[in-house]
Amino acid sequence: AVCPGYIATEMVMAVPEKVREAIIGMIPTGRLGEPDEIARCVTFLTSDDSGFINGSTITANGGQFFV
Repeated sequence: AVCPGYIATEMVMAVPEKVREAIIGMIPTGRLGEPDEIARCVTFLTSDDSGFINGSTITANGGQFFV
């Protein structure tokens, strides 16, 4: 499974700027994720390179949950 954090989608960009800035302040990378970053996770999981990975969750969140 891929569990994305805050990604720069229309829904997140519709959040008031002040709220968005507070969210970004909680993300160690200091930015929102990009949709193509999540797509690369999915592409990896569907490739032969991930053949031995199963029952796992990839959290793509800029380190937000490590703090």
